[in-house]
Amino acid sequence: MEPPSSESQENHPQQQQQQHQNVVVMRHGDRKDNFEPLWVTTAERPWDPPLVESGRVRAFCTGRKIRNQLGFPIHRVFVSPFVRCVETASQVVSALCALHDDPNNLTGDNVSIDPSKLKVSIEYGLCEMLNTEAIRPGLAPKDGNWGFNISELEGKFPAGTVDNTVEPVYKELPQWEETVPGARTRYAHIFQALADKYPTENLLLVTHGEGVGVAVSTFMKDTTVYAVEYCAYTELRRPIFHEDQSFTAGNFEVLTHNGKTGIEYIQNVKDDINGMS
Repeated sequence: MEPPSSESQENHPQQQQQQHQNVVVMRHGDRKDNFEPLWVTTAERPWDPPLVESGRVRAFCTGRKIRNQLGFPIHRVFVSPFVRCVETASQVVSALCALHDDPNNLTGDNVSIDPSKLKVSIEYGLCEMLNTEAIRPGLAPKDGNWGFNISELEGKFPAGTVDNTVEPVYKELPQWEETVPGARTRYAHIFQALADKYPTENLLLVTHGEGVGVAVSTFMKDTTVYAVEYCAYTELRRPIFHEDQSFTAGNFEVLTHNGKTGIEYIQNVKDDINGMS
């Protein structure tokens, strides 16, 4: 959170204080099946590719960029259960919590961290669109069991950063073959729900390309997102007015400029463009 605004207090004497909540919505790093096409033919979980090494590097460097350039701390990180997002978040968290910002470090391997800086949790609502628009035909588990072992996934995060007390907003995955509009509605809902659940904290949400696109188009009306690069992110901000034990929140605004953080969009166009899994 940003500090209280003195101007706000002068203009709204009945308000105790105004702050801003920041929410960063980020895509995962470079996924293995897009660089090694034959990987899916032998993979035990072909629907859940990990990162390639360049994806781990990109994720760590993006975490460093978020730490050094955005001007506010991240308090909580929520992550899609797909392993590419978990591995991305692990690298980002290492960069955000690093005790020393050594420019020679390209990944979080062997980086000493302060785990008290933030907490991490897995959230099903941030998962990939569960349909053939995002999961390649024939790769989804035939028995419907996606096989996400949450404790195993949590073990991939830096030690001491997992918050096991958090109750997820979505207790289970969406049903297979959810519609694209349904998935977009889900993304918009989970962004708002997590922000409302933690109004005094800045959040980082690690999700998928479609989700990042929704984060822009939902809060910047009449906007079509047509490109979301690996580890692209958008920054959302809204005012929070505190009075006594309650709060009132304003609307989110998108602070990300076109093309600056790996997201490209056009405004005043009604048609949506698919294909960012």
